[in-house]
Amino acid sequence: MRRTLRTLLAVSVMFAGPARAITVYAAASLTDVLDAITEKYQQIRPTDIRLSYASSSTLARQIEAGASADLYIPADEQWMDYLSERDLIDKGSRRSLLRNSLVMIAPVDHPRQVDMAAATPPGFDGRLCMGEPDSVPAGMYGRQALASLGWWPFLEARVAGMQDVRAALAFVARGECPLGIVYETDTRVTDQVMIAGRFPEHSHMPVRYPAALLHGADPAARDFLDYLSGPEAATLFRAAGFTVIAP
Repeated sequence: MRRTLRTLLAVSVMFAGPARAITVYAAASLTDVLDAITEKYQQIRPTDIRLSYASSSTLARQIEAGASADLYIPADEQWMDYLSERDLIDKGSRRSLLRNSLVMIAPVDHPRQVDMAAATPPGFDGRLCMGEPDSVPAGMYGRQALASLGWWPFLEARVAGMQDVRAALAFVARGECPLGIVYETDTRVTDQVMIAGRFPEHSHMPVRYPAALLHGADPAARDFLDYLSGPEAATLFRAAGFTVIAP
C-alpha cells in the first residue's frame, strides 16, 4: 500500500511539471512595492518570479540586446515606446498601471523648504542629485520640471546624474547631496530624507508606469500582469503612495 502511494505521488509530481518561472524587468522605483506584491501573489499561485530592478533605460537596452525577460514595467511611456517601435513587446498586452509625483528632497539632518514658485532656484552648496537627465525617467522628468520653472540654466552644470532614481535617493539620504529629485513614493522607503518641495504636475510630462509582455513570454507572466492590474495589487500600490490607473 505504501509503495503504491509513493508511486502515485511520484506520478503526480511528474505530471505537475516544474515550477513556472518568469522574469520581470521593472523600474527601480517599484522595488519595495513590487517585492511585497510578488510575495503575496506567490502565496496564491506558486510561481518562480525573478525580479530585476534598474533604470527603465538600462532595462530597455538590455531587452533590445537580447536579454531574456517576460514582463517589462518602466517608469515612463517613452522607453516602452522604444521597445514597441522595435517590435519587442506584445502590443496587445500593453497597459498603463500607475502614476507618481515628482518632488525635491533634502536630508533630514539639514531640513529646508524650497519655494517652487520662485524665479530662481534655491541657493545651496554641492550638487543636485537626480537620475541621468538624458535617459533615466526621473532625470528626464526632473529636467523638464526645472526647465519649466526656468531653473535649468542655473542648475544644469551642478547636476549629478545618477544611474537610477534610487541612487539619487541614497546620495541625499547619506548627506552627500544637499538636494535631490525623486518620486514621492521613494521618500516613503527611508526616514533619512524630507520633501523640500513638490513640482507642479504641469511642469513635466505625467509620470506613468506602463506594463507589457515581451514576445515569447511565459503564459504565467500574463497571469501575473493581470494580477498587477487587479484590486489586490491596487491596494498595495496605493498604500505605497502610487496612484492606480483604472483599467
